[in-house]
This record gives sequence, C-alpha cells and structure tokens, in this order.
Amino acid sequence: MATCVFLRRFAATAAVAVMAACSSGPQIRFSADPGASLAGYRTFNYLNPLGTDREGYESLVSTSLKEATTAELTRLGYRLSDQPDFLVNFSGKLSDRLRVSSTPAPRPPLGYYGYRHGFYDPWYGYNDVNVDQYTEGTLNIDIVDAAAKRLVWEAVAVGRVNEKTLKDLPAAVGQVVPQMLEKFPPATGAAPPARPLK
Repeated sequence: MATCVFLRRFAATAAVAVMAACSSGPQIRFSADPGASLAGYRTFNYLNPLGTDREGYESLVSTSLKEATTAELTRLGYRLSDQPDFLVNFSGKLSDRLRVSSTPAPRPPLGYYGYRHGFYDPWYGYNDVNVDQYTEGTLNIDIVDAAAKRLVWEAVAVGRVNEKTLKDLPAAVGQVVPQMLEKFPPATGAAPPARPLK
C-alpha cells in the first residue's frame, strides 16, 4: 500500500518535471467544449481534493501547481474567490514507452560479391536496430464550470521525464504552466495581459 502511494506521488511529480526536460519543450494540446461560453468567467478556485493530492493532504506538486496557476490566471485578469465561476484541477501520470527503429546495413563493395551482379539481388545482412526505452509524463490542467460541474476547457502536456528537473520542481512548474494556459482566454474586460520580462 505504501509503495502504491509513493508511486502515485512520484508519477505526479515526474509528470510535472518532464515538461522542462526537452529543449524543444513538451507537446501541448488544448481542447474546449464548443457548447460552453467562457466569456462570463471572472473568478476561480481549485477543486478539493485535487487530482494531484494524496491521502487527505495537499502534495508539494499541488502546491507548486496552484502557485504557478494562480499567478498566470491573475495575469489574465481572473480573481481567486470563495464563490468561483470555474474550478481548476490537475492530474499527472507516467507511462513506459519503447521506440524501435532500424537502419539498413551498408552495402558491401562488389569485390568478391561481384559474381552475383546482374543475376540476382543479394541480401546484405542484418539491419542496425535501435531500441529507445523511456518514461513519458502527461500533465493535465482542467477548467471546470463551477455551477454546471462540467469540464469546459483543458490543456494536456506530454513529454519525456528528465530526472534532473525533479530537483527543482517549482522551476519546472513555473515553466510549463504558462505554456499550458497560453490559449486560455483572458477575463472579459481585463486589461491585456503582459508577459513578465525574462
């Protein structure tokens, strides 16, 4: 039981950390409920418990995600409230992946094998087979309509896990959350959001 709890916590942590692992960044996709209108949203809060919480308490992953998300949504003109228009939820998971690719073996010079030339095609031997085994992390940010209790918008980031980023989780979260909320619309009537200088 304790092992399962640890693995769930590690999965959420690594799924977040993966987002800073690749120089090209994670692959991020966005989805929105076509029947939902986000135009009236002004306030937000967080689902309780979050998908990244475990055993009745807030995890370090959840704390970092909430801090980064609050900063980004505030920048977009939304306000944290006890009577929110929408709720935010997070989830993370790890999956083992295996990628196999092959490269044809080089053709040998004619030399000795020239006796086959013009009569039949020779078989040149084994291909070089490359096996790449890695762990893939997935992080979700869900936006849920508080009144309707319905998912209306989501961002999903997928990438390889890099253990180095586990050492500085807040920095990894601070990198990926703005990317994941990049397509979320600013609050209606709010001033155009300004990106912090790097």
